[in-house]
Amino acid sequence: MNRQLRSLCLAAVTVAAACAAVAQTAYPTKPITMVVPFPPGGVADTVGRPVAEAMGKHLNQTVVVVNRGGAGGGIGMAQVAKAAPDGYTMLMALSSVVVLPEADKILNRAPMYELDQLVPIARITADPTVLVVRADSPWKTYAEFMAYAKANPSRVTFGSSGNYGTMHVPMEQLKAATSSFMLHVPYTGAGPALLGLLSGQIEAVASGPASVAGQIKAGKLRALAHWGEGRLALLPDVPSFKELGVPISYSQWSGIFVPAGTPPDVVAKLREAARAATRDERTIQIMTTAGTSFQHQDAPEFDRFVKEDASTMLKVVQQIGRVN
Repeated sequence: MNRQLRSLCLAAVTVAAACAAVAQTAYPTKPITMVVPFPPGGVADTVGRPVAEAMGKHLNQTVVVVNRGGAGGGIGMAQVAKAAPDGYTMLMALSSVVVLPEADKILNRAPMYELDQLVPIARITADPTVLVVRADSPWKTYAEFMAYAKANPSRVTFGSSGNYGTMHVPMEQLKAATSSFMLHVPYTGAGPALLGLLSGQIEAVASGPASVAGQIKAGKLRALAHWGEGRLALLPDVPSFKELGVPISYSQWSGIFVPAGTPPDVVAKLREAARAATRDERTIQIMTTAGTSFQHQDAPEFDRFVKEDASTMLKVVQQIGRVN
């Protein structure tokens, strides 16, 4: 190769490298969509909106929250799983993201998405689910609630965000552990289910603390027990099921995902933005007021957490079996 040709090749390589560097540093150049796969009012929405705002501030670009409810969150999750892997579509998922593909198989239908179509960015929160009833209900304690449920099979109705969702699975755990029979009423999301409870359409829900803390403080709802360990700082007078002798636990976590195939440099920037959001003082205050706190895990740790939870929930879903 002569000297002139070698110089031209080196120049071409230099230009290509410079273009690649520009491409890596340019993201994001337009607004990013964060899909919340549930209607407004639930945990994913309560967590997603302040986190989206804080991430946008870090990225110097708007992060727009879009609620895409339906099928217990499956429609919105599938939308992100099949979206272009360019970093402009994110998912704010709940723990049901690991459940729904297996539930589809139990129902003998093609899964709306597979978990390997999504890449974990960060876990944001991880709260135990809380069993709540209306404050004007006749049940002041869990013992009273369960005594009535056992004496009156299928008379107690509980709402959820959809079959196999984060409000349904823990109640099925409770039913199995206590040999009780309660009637499941699926709604389109946590917000509508809570409205159903407040309006008297149903008697109980299992929900993340962030969705019910305000109503508990306002004296409209009463918490009877929770699926966590020990006592909760937010609800110090509420016992855990394990404390009550019922060996069940369930965590309703939230986390950010992007489509598989998203470039590593884009994933890295989103990881940085998620980390910054969980350290933002204003966002921390919003979350505290809402009744939850950040329990951040960066991508590698979150990826391991998701796989472990998927393995655990697989057994739970198989135990629940087919739900029509």
